[in-house]
Amino acid sequence: MKKTREGWGHALAELGEVNPKVVVLVGDLASSTMVHFFAQKFPERFFQMGVAEQNMANVASGLSLTGKIPFFATYGAFAACRDLDMIRVTICYSDLNVKIGGAHGGISVGPDGATHQALEEFAIMRSMPNMKVICPCDYWETKKATRAIAEIWGPCYLRMGREDVPVVTDENTPFEFGKALVMREGNDLAIIACGIMVYEALEAAEVLAREDKIEARVINMHTLKPLDEEIIIKAARECGALVTAEEHQIYGGLGSAVSQVTAWHHPVPIEMVAMWDRFGQSGKPEELLVAFGMKSTNIIEKARKVLRRRDHRGNGK
Repeated sequence: MKKTREGWGHALAELGEVNPKVVVLVGDLASSTMVHFFAQKFPERFFQMGVAEQNMANVASGLSLTGKIPFFATYGAFAACRDLDMIRVTICYSDLNVKIGGAHGGISVGPDGATHQALEEFAIMRSMPNMKVICPCDYWETKKATRAIAEIWGPCYLRMGREDVPVVTDENTPFEFGKALVMREGNDLAIIACGIMVYEALEAAEVLAREDKIEARVINMHTLKPLDEEIIIKAARECGALVTAEEHQIYGGLGSAVSQVTAWHHPVPIEMVAMWDRFGQSGKPEELLVAFGMKSTNIIEKARKVLRRRDHRGNGK
């Protein structure tokens, strides 16, 4: 178990060693977003911007125009909603090389409550021209993703969570920006997940194999934009049924993106595990994941349902 935000913080500190262009800004949340690792090593390249996220986005934009690679960090709810006009008009319209770290994403933020539980950022950020969107599944993947976006030109949004989460990859697991990763083979259906839901998907696949003799392919869709359409189309053709799983609103997130791809190229039955058009609430992270239907048991239920739909209409493979 380890925090994804810790992977972001460690990666930034390492990037500071090898790339003098990297600078870090934070909105009064240095330890919460774990950019304090960078601040301790490179205080001359670290900027504490206070509780003024809109100004921080504009300052980051200015730094990018001088040739720096600014990473700015705040909670995802503030980055996507409070900074929206600055991200749209200043950063994305000009295709500036600004990297945004959105911490405390998803319902698993827990006791911070609905105002701090970012559940809309995929939809907001995906809709912005030039913006890339990443949601890593664990510590190691977050670390690799942070390094990767330093090498990619243009605005990037990276979501990380608050709590310790299971580590399902390791230092040697491949990571390629924009290319999803098959975490488990199977041809009966495919479960496409991002973030902490990758672990839940793997758990669900093991139960389906044991109890139902269903072999589910599990795909880790760490990059939501640009989306790896090739792997989705392949899964639709080979499995004939898909389940998506995300810690995000049902509208505009991973499920919507996957549905769009299959509608264009190979329509098959799809079921989704996500937040069903409501705000969260304060509570313990695990209790909230259960209460809002974002556990392996919910994926299993959707998998059985989507297979009934597929078989009712005839095998869609």
